[in-house]
Amino acid sequence: MDLIGDAGPAREALLTMWTIRRFEEAVDDLFARGLMHGTMHLSIGQEAVPVGACLALSEGDYITSTHRGHGHCIAKGARLDDMMAELLAKETGYCRGRGGSMHIADVATGNLGANGIVAGGVPIAAGAGLAVRMRGGQEVVVSFFGDGAVNEGAWHEGVNLAAIWDLPVVFVCENNHYGMSMSVTRAFRVKQLSERAAAYGIPGVTVDGNDPQAVHDAVADAVARARAGEGPTLVEAMTYRWKGHSKSDKNLYRTREEIEQWRERDPIARFEQRVANTLGDQEIQACRDEARERVRAAIRAANAAPDASAESLTEAVYAK
Repeated sequence: MDLIGDAGPAREALLTMWTIRRFEEAVDDLFARGLMHGTMHLSIGQEAVPVGACLALSEGDYITSTHRGHGHCIAKGARLDDMMAELLAKETGYCRGRGGSMHIADVATGNLGANGIVAGGVPIAAGAGLAVRMRGGQEVVVSFFGDGAVNEGAWHEGVNLAAIWDLPVVFVCENNHYGMSMSVTRAFRVKQLSERAAAYGIPGVTVDGNDPQAVHDAVADAVARARAGEGPTLVEAMTYRWKGHSKSDKNLYRTREEIEQWRERDPIARFEQRVANTLGDQEIQACRDEARERVRAAIRAANAAPDASAESLTEAVYAK
C-alpha cells in the first residue's frame, strides 16, 4: 500500500494519526482538570507505529495491545465515543467503565485487549495465533509491546512458542528508548532489539517508527510471511514518547533537549510534508479539522452517558 503517492491511503493514514494525537491531548487535558481518574500512559509522538502497522492488516486480523494502547485501539477501528466513555468510567464504555485506559478491548474489530502487565499481550498473541492455526484460519495476529517488554520472561516464552510452532504472529516492538525510566542503552547489550530474533530462528528488522510507510512496509512483509504459514517476525520500530511514562512521571531521567530533538521529528508533521503534493493544503487541513471534531463529539457523547454503576461492578464478579 502506497501511503505517500495514493490519495486514499494517504488521507486515511493522516486522519488516523491526527485522531490519535487529538484523542490523547484531550484525555491529557481531562485528567489535568480532575475529570478523569486513575492514571494513563500517553503515546503522543508514536502515532506512526499503530497506523502503519494496522493498515497492513485485513479485516478479521487481530491485535494485542499494551498499557500505552490508545493508538492501537483507534488504528484498529475502535469507536471514539465508546473509548472516551470507558476512560470516563461510563456505562457505555467498551468495558462498561470497569477497565479504564489500560484495559480497553474491542473484540468486534479484532482488538483482543490492552494490558497493564508489561509483555502480557505477547503470550496472548501466541495463543490467538495457535487458535487460528487449529481452526485452519488465515488470520494474523499483531502483538504490540514496548522495549521494556523484551526483557520479560513472558516475552521470551511467547516469542519462542510462536517460533517453534510457526504461528501467524507479528511481534511489533515500539522502541521509545525507555522502559519507564530505564534507557535501552543500559538495559540491553545488543545494538538493535531486532537482533533478539536470531535467538528464536525468526527474521528481525528495525525501521524508522516515525515513518508510517516504513512501518507499514515492514509489517506488511511480516504479515504476508505469517499468512503463508512461514511463522513470526520481529519488527522493531524506533520512536519516542513525548510525555512521561505515566501521569506520575516527573521526567527526571531525560533532558529537555532530548525531548525537543525528538519533537522536531514529529511523525505527523513529517508525513504532512511527504504527502503535500498528493493531498494538498486544503485536504491536509480537513484531516486536522475532522480529527478534532471526531474527538469533541466523542467527549460530548461520553459526558452525556450514565456513570458506571456499583451494581454493574458486582455483576462482573459474582455469578447469578
